[in-house]
Amino acid sequence: MFRTVHNVPYHYTIVTDMVGRQHGSPYDRGGADSYYRRPYDPHWWPEGTQKGTRVELHDMSVEEILEYGRGFKDNEDRQDFKDWG
Repeated sequence: MFRTVHNVPYHYTIVTDMVGRQHGSPYDRGGADSYYRRPYDPHWWPEGTQKGTRVELHDMSVEEILEYGRGFKDNEDRQDFKDWG
């Protein structure tokens, strides 16, 4: 089943993990954006977060975008957010 967040589709059933879930992966970045209450903004870092070149939405595959969305939604469902207080 598909939903749209900020005009970007994401899949909220099980998505095959095409690129892994290591630090910097689309899944990791989606979860981190949700955790820190940042906007839904698909991206990832192939060499690890803040290493190498950030891959932006327009350069991501459909599978990568879906995996970012899965990470974002999984964290939203857990309601595991940074406590800034």
